[in-house]
Amino acid sequence: MHIGVDEAGKGPVLGPMVAAAVRGDPDALPDGIADSKRLAPERREELAAKLRDRDDVEVGVAFVEPETIDDPETNMNLLTVRAQVEAAAEVAVDADELVCDAGDVSESRFGRRVREGVAEAGVEVEVHAQHRADDEHAIVGAASIVAKVERDRRVEEIAAAYGEVGSGYPSDGTTRKFLREYVREHGILPDCARKSWSTCADLMAAHEQSSLGDF
Repeated sequence: MHIGVDEAGKGPVLGPMVAAAVRGDPDALPDGIADSKRLAPERREELAAKLRDRDDVEVGVAFVEPETIDDPETNMNLLTVRAQVEAAAEVAVDADELVCDAGDVSESRFGRRVREGVAEAGVEVEVHAQHRADDEHAIVGAASIVAKVERDRRVEEIAAAYGEVGSGYPSDGTTRKFLREYVREHGILPDCARKSWSTCADLMAAHEQSSLGDF
């Protein structure tokens, strides 16, 4: 069997990174599978539901929370490996062929780390790591869809707790406004924020150097 693995949310300043693994026959996947970034949210949700409803498809998901991302003892490359390994290990069986979207400039290094991580979890699989694998392999595209849907759900939960937060990406003006106003009101960053990201660090530096009235 084949396993596709991908992640969503590596770059946002809010919320977790999410990795997903989809195990099944690539030729038997629902029609319309593609890189999640090319699909409308409603279509992603529809396809993710179809994948989870299939008896011949297995899905694994792993979350990397902001406090883990902020740990100075690690980095995003290693955390991406860890998340992909955790998601894959939920569904992998010995001798499966795993294709993952490489989260490192070196495809071979990333693939080796994923293979070793899954082996440490007790499963021996063949691993192929490739940049933009979600464009070329439907099984990886399926994983990207599941990961994006799960990431979007977590952002919705954050918005339910805090109010409008935007997409969570630093380039989103709504996200920046939410963080700026939260810091102005509370003097600290919200728990959902990746405090080590420059967007957050810059906000806290500005807050500490100015009065609340000028911030």
